[in-house]
Amino acid sequence: MKCSDCTNPAVTYKRYEGRALCDEHFIQTFEARVKKTIREERLIEPGDRVCVALSGGKDSSVALTILHNVLKDWRDTELFALLIDEGIEGYRNESLEIAEKLCSSLGVTLHIARFKETVHKTMDEIMEEKKFPCTYCGVFRRDLLNSKSRELGATKLATGHNMDDELQSAFMNYFRLDMNKASRLGAIAQKNELFVQRIKPLRYLPEHDVGLYAVLKGLDVHETECPYANNSLRFHVRDFLNKMEEKYPGIKFSAMHAYDSLLGMLRSSVVKEINRCECGEATAGTKCRKCELLATLKT
Repeated sequence: MKCSDCTNPAVTYKRYEGRALCDEHFIQTFEARVKKTIREERLIEPGDRVCVALSGGKDSSVALTILHNVLKDWRDTELFALLIDEGIEGYRNESLEIAEKLCSSLGVTLHIARFKETVHKTMDEIMEEKKFPCTYCGVFRRDLLNSKSRELGATKLATGHNMDDELQSAFMNYFRLDMNKASRLGAIAQKNELFVQRIKPLRYLPEHDVGLYAVLKGLDVHETECPYANNSLRFHVRDFLNKMEEKYPGIKFSAMHAYDSLLGMLRSSVVKEINRCECGEATAGTKCRKCELLATLKT
């Protein structure tokens, strides 16, 4: 198959567009989409200190690589990376090595924060007590990303969330009737003094495209799936959405546009009262979710 834009061999065929692309035109299209998102959503402004939540996987590695290329000529803007080590033997230690190599090649400073040093247990140790690892891991990771990036002076926290990730979160919040969390999605989070503002430069790109970009750019990424992932609701929602896309090409894009059309109403209708937990972090009640979960673990 030939590229729709030239005569070179195609590396991908976008069924929902009826368009084939060679490696050069795919990379150009991909990077243009990211730059458009940064520009139109005003994700980054002069003077920002951008922290990239890096795991060593394809999504965060691509996000760091593109942001490095975009921001290298920006004045008064700093880029660094933060990796959360949950303490999953045979998984996180491998991705850490990959993340360190990537940061070294780009000249980007990498900071590491560990569960063991903050919640005093690794995820492997938590799994010896609990059956729902993603609940604990998700809460502890989000809390540590926010507190550590804030400590490092970040004004923006960039994550590698792609379109599939965003849709999965939207459906999960719908199934759980959690409109509060649903209102927090989007390419850029609403500002709040207790949170480092999150941005998602890959939000409008499918997971498949992010993986292909990583391959074409020769990025060494960690491809092993978390050993606890199949215990999560996200795992099943992901499979459902992939089957729907296979049967109805382009349905993920339609779902994303539909969600975005509702996001403004969600944000304006959901009352978000933010308090401070006794630990100093944000909470909608009197105690934050992290402290609630810590109380359930054996000391």
